[in-house]
Amino acid sequence: MKLGLALGYWGSRPIERFIELAQRAEALGFDIVTTAEAYGSDVFTPLAAIAVHTQRIRLGTAIMQISARTPACAATTAITLDHISNGRLCLGVGVSGPQVVEGWYGQPFRRPLERTREWAAIVRQVLAREAPVTFDGAQYQLPYRGEHATGQGKPLMSITHPLRKRIPLFLGAEGPKNVELAARSFDGWFPMLLPPDRFDIYADALRVAPPGFEILQTLYMSMDGDREAAMLPIRQNVALYVGGMGSREENFHKRVVERCGYGEAAQRIQDLWLGGRQKEAVQAVPDEFVEATSLVGSREQLRERLKLWRASPVTTLLMARAPTFEETVANMEFLAAEAA
Repeated sequence: MKLGLALGYWGSRPIERFIELAQRAEALGFDIVTTAEAYGSDVFTPLAAIAVHTQRIRLGTAIMQISARTPACAATTAITLDHISNGRLCLGVGVSGPQVVEGWYGQPFRRPLERTREWAAIVRQVLAREAPVTFDGAQYQLPYRGEHATGQGKPLMSITHPLRKRIPLFLGAEGPKNVELAARSFDGWFPMLLPPDRFDIYADALRVAPPGFEILQTLYMSMDGDREAAMLPIRQNVALYVGGMGSREENFHKRVVERCGYGEAAQRIQDLWLGGRQKEAVQAVPDEFVEATSLVGSREQLRERLKLWRASPVTTLLMARAPTFEETVANMEFLAAEAA
């Protein structure tokens, strides 16, 4: 099992010394560093800065939001960053949810599975650069032939030749059909909020995955001797996604927690969060679920937890950035030593 560092997206300010964290990860032998986006900082710019200051570590977007960029825009950005990094980019994408897609990007959220499939097909065409790109889909057409088309669009091919004709595409997915799409049409999958012994809920979807298919699981980690203090940031993250990252009618993260056997707790977290009682929602996250989906405890306890992850289908363990620079470095050093 390989190791990675998940920097995430920026909050109100840039992540403290994020380039140095990536350099430390590379020096410790980590395979990949990833960045993210929500509705603030973007996913590509920090990776470009990291690319200039590193040599070997892979650079992953986890997750680039599909509605933020047209397929051609995302593909040409990927071509550019892949050249800058000398072939180290891994393009991880996801559809996000209707609140962000329609509320932030002003795009319709209809038929996200279809949208993802078409988007990936166009990106593959652009990267292959074998012919001018054409596509006649339900959600994307190249050239555009919609109601307001001028009729003057023409098939085009990227001016810049890609360094690699096939940049790895990873999909962030939580629903069984989306996971199956990842297994069939992508090179890897980012699961979320999934304990190491519950990959069975996606067994049918993963059965079609080809050899070499990557599964990159992000985990929050803390070696704080105060157990409750260590668990609090993880509770907050779970409560945010289960309670607040989605609506009452549509929340993919909540469904994962329900599939894992925590349906009653998931409903209570959502009810409290949407009722304006966020602090209570955080405390409603069960200890058992926090421990199952993170690395929290003493060094001896973490070694036992790592055994469970090594026995899972996960190919890369992505350690989420800790609240401070120093804690993040200490966590990376521990994992690197255990992997040696």
